[in-house]
Amino acid sequence: ARSFADANKITGLRGRSWPDLDMLPFGRLTDAGGVNQGPHRSTNLTFDEQLTQMVLWSMAKSPLMYGGDLRHLNDDTFDLITHPTLLKINHHTKNNMEFGYIHSERTSERNEHSGRSDLTNNGGTVLGLATCNDKNTGGWHSSSKDHICRGFGIQNDNASFCMSKAKLLPTSDGVTMSGVEDQAKFHLVGIDTNDGCLDASVSPMFSTCEQHSKQVWELTENGQLKSSYSGLCATMKSSKEGESETTGARAWTATGDKGEIYLAFFNLDTASRKIAVRVPDLEKVAGQKLARKHLCTCTEVWSGKSRSLMKGDISEVVSAHGSILFEIQC
Repeated sequence: ARSFADANKITGLRGRSWPDLDMLPFGRLTDAGGVNQGPHRSTNLTFDEQLTQMVLWSMAKSPLMYGGDLRHLNDDTFDLITHPTLLKINHHTKNNMEFGYIHSERTSERNEHSGRSDLTNNGGTVLGLATCNDKNTGGWHSSSKDHICRGFGIQNDNASFCMSKAKLLPTSDGVTMSGVEDQAKFHLVGIDTNDGCLDASVSPMFSTCEQHSKQVWELTENGQLKSSYSGLCATMKSSKEGESETTGARAWTATGDKGEIYLAFFNLDTASRKIAVRVPDLEKVAGQKLARKHLCTCTEVWSGKSRSLMKGDISEVVSAHGSILFEIQC
């Protein structure tokens, strides 16, 4: 989504691009490859995560393609995918972009029951994803114990972090591979852990091993660990860097056709975070001065609660993997 915005390609039908972020996997679903058997499981996303995805898709002006079975549609899901404010943002906004002037801090401990684990080790490192032309994606190598390891530095063979190759499961998402590809690609599991397989579907993390290409990796000749699912490569950074880059907060802004300003907070962390923006910074990005702030309304869309802009900032505590959406009218 960020790349579409940075490349000025969120212009929808009026431009030469369409920011398709894929379907909304809500409600009752059928895994790819099992269409003939019909729906057989509910979404793996919590309601907060579904809300977060719907907000991001709307702010990025992605096509809203519902991936679940409409015959099994509960009230909460129906209300979410037909929310009038989200549909208005998706269809009638401009200047949709990520907003970088934010501050955030944790307000609670990490949720140990989130079902996913950040990939950290005792050396204080955390894995991330980047485009494969990023110089920080190199340095991976295969060891004699059939492990994939990454050293402290690109030229350092003394590994600070290793994962073990696992048998490649046949993928159930419609991706087929030749025999040669099967030999070159693999699943990765943690060593001496029960965290499951390395998963590239959101960001590199361990999750329950599945028959899906999001958990298929290959080691390239350039020493890069490449995801077959996303085409991105794994990086390794200090946990301090990872805290701010992979488990922190994001914000997006957009402007409506009647001058409204939309501001969305996204919490990428596995713990609650307080996220805040300064009104002067918001004015710069929105391209308009909120001169009569005492007459402006700032409404939190989900609760309908209003807040004043007079104190100079907008802040809210956002739950793990959750989001908050504000509508500002002056």
